[in-house]
Amino acid sequence: MPVEALKCKECGERYPLDARFVCERCFGPLEVSYDLSTLDPDETRRRIQAGPSNIWRYADFLPFERPPRTALAAGVTPLVRADRLAARLGLREVWVKNDAANPTHSFKDRVVTIALAKAQELGYEVVACASTGNLANAVAAHAAAAGLESYVFIPADLEEQKVLATGVYGTRLVAVKGSYDDVNRLCTQLAGDRDWAFVNVNVRPYYAEGSKTIAYEVAEQLGFQLPDRVVAPVASGSLFTKIARGFEEWLEVGLLDGELPAFNGAQAHGCSPVASAFEDGRDVCRPVRFPDTIAKSLAIGDPADGPYALDLARRTGGGVNAVDDDEIRAGIRLLAETTGIFTETAGGVTTAVLQRLAEAGEIDSDERVVLTITGEGLKTLDAVRGTFEAHEIEPTVDAFETEVESGHVTAGA
Repeated sequence: MPVEALKCKECGERYPLDARFVCERCFGPLEVSYDLSTLDPDETRRRIQAGPSNIWRYADFLPFERPPRTALAAGVTPLVRADRLAARLGLREVWVKNDAANPTHSFKDRVVTIALAKAQELGYEVVACASTGNLANAVAAHAAAAGLESYVFIPADLEEQKVLATGVYGTRLVAVKGSYDDVNRLCTQLAGDRDWAFVNVNVRPYYAEGSKTIAYEVAEQLGFQLPDRVVAPVASGSLFTKIARGFEEWLEVGLLDGELPAFNGAQAHGCSPVASAFEDGRDVCRPVRFPDTIAKSLAIGDPADGPYALDLARRTGGGVNAVDDDEIRAGIRLLAETTGIFTETAGGVTTAVLQRLAEAGEIDSDERVVLTITGEGLKTLDAVRGTFEAHEIEPTVDAFETEVESGHVTAGA
């Protein structure tokens, strides 16, 4: 199999495929290294198309000698052609990658599938994570299905819907008084002296590989073709950069032709260290100490992969933009009204950034654009509270005609 080692993203030092995440030589982040030169594109494509309807159809590009068996099947989510959204924005072709269709209704099912499979391979019996919500849901559910003990650490002010959708699986839920960065710092300290697999700490290099499968699916669903542009949310920056890495690997093998799409990242104004660095022309992100946004799943003030996200946006001719909470709510509504897809606040951020790019003329009218939606709107119901009107009437035809129908305007196509 192509998987070889862990490799430092900064100095290139190589390590065995065990539980570690920082280079001992330069303290740079580690990632999984592969030798893809042995893969024949035609044979690889046949294996993919004959594979299971989940992320293990892409086993050649994942960090295992052989595909493991996992309890929940993540991946192969819809790629929806959004013609009404495209028309509203004046664009030719927009596709929505709807990762809310995963088992716990976010893209985090992908990364947790990989992380827990590697944790079990390495002999761990306890798994844990630091989370802004979606990862908490996924770790709790996948651990329950696999029969693993789990601990989930979250900020104490997390949305109630995400808390309820985590605790129901029987995990040990720990609400920390502080920001996500405080939670992550605590988990990093705990990972040093406990024999636990923290999915986004000591097994993070494997965890991050799950995000690549979004790129594989998009390319396969487009008939083994590349989009021209990808618009995706940026929290830590890992998802954003790993989608690009997925496309790069398939270009390297010969499964795709062309060039890497332009990558546009989306952040919320209340926590936008990457967008601010991009706007200011800096290569380093200044941490945001006190995030303040309704998009809590993106509220990572010190993004680990921020510099790599900046580099990706710049070298592909993309960018990183931030939108405010009102724009986020409007983005949720826009996507729902034009596609029937109800997204959480992170998707509202991403849709609002797409709208801003379209209105500013930064997207060519003939581009094929993929909008990445990472979570389900039922997770952040408070964000849409008060954004529409419900008509309360007496149970009569006259009441309906005078109080509702008389003021109703038929929606356009």
